[in-house]
Amino acid sequence: MNLRGGKMKQILNFLQRKAGSWVKNTDGIAATEAAFILPIMIVMMVGAFDVGRAILMNQKVISSSQIGADLIARNMSVDDQILNETVEAARLSLQPYDTSSYGIDIVSLEFDEDQKPIELWRETRNMSPNIASVTSTTGMFPEGEGVVIVTVAYTYNPTFGEAIIGDVTMQEIAFARGRRSATVQKN
Repeated sequence: MNLRGGKMKQILNFLQRKAGSWVKNTDGIAATEAAFILPIMIVMMVGAFDVGRAILMNQKVISSSQIGADLIARNMSVDDQILNETVEAARLSLQPYDTSSYGIDIVSLEFDEDQKPIELWRETRNMSPNIASVTSTTGMFPEGEGVVIVTVAYTYNPTFGEAIIGDVTMQEIAFARGRRSATVQKN
């Protein structure tokens, strides 16, 4: 029994010495901390890049809708050439980014005696018409007045976070009143 007890004591002393030196030893702590923290920091940096780029793209989508509304509102009437140039100018405001998912909806409204919008004309490309924007204007303008509504839609594809959040659809709406006439007609 003494042999067993003595041997057990030696093993316990050995384990205590090793555990004590392991606790006191700090050589590998920095490497261990880095192994835990580095992936989190990389994800945060990549996420910050994607979020920053998404904010930039949303600002470009806002500008695109405002450019489209401004270019249409400058005219008393528009034709296909003016519409094509407006759509192209609004699309170019998203450069240098990919514009394959870019869509635009332009509608000119006039208001009747009940202040309800009447659609004079609409041009929609690469997206569904934004009906909600038209109905939202009910009661906003007196009879005979008009407004141009330009909706721009864009699907942002994150560079790194696609697997996590997927594509982000952005939609911005700009309203403009005709500068030279109450309504903007189409030839």
